[in-house]
Amino acid sequence: MHDVSPERDDLLKPREVAELFGVRTTTIARWAREGKLTALRTPGGHRRYSRADIRRLVADESRPHENEQQIAEDAARLYDQGWSIRKVAEKFDYSYGAMRRLLRKHVTLRNRGGTYAHIYDEDRT
Repeated sequence: MHDVSPERDDLLKPREVAELFGVRTTTIARWAREGKLTALRTPGGHRRYSRADIRRLVADESRPHENEQQIAEDAARLYDQGWSIRKVAEKFDYSYGAMRRLLRKHVTLRNRGGTYAHIYDEDRT
């Protein structure tokens, strides 16, 4: 962590960064601890993020990844073999939420009991 020195207008609060990425503020704090984001500290100890750094990261996130289709296919295959979303996410170094969104595009997700949502009969109560 660095002390805040850039202009205040060039710094974003964790809430603002979270909105840009579509995640929770706790995820932003975790990314800062993991080194994925560089947090600056205010004199009061609050985290702030450089607007320029965040713009670069958002641009990188929006670019299609060459191997994303391959990851999606491999992840769907493992999920279909019975792996949990959490285990598949760990295998490909994805967050649980990101992997769930990826899998939802490619397979029908199981309910907690291991059954598929569309299998239930309408007659059941």
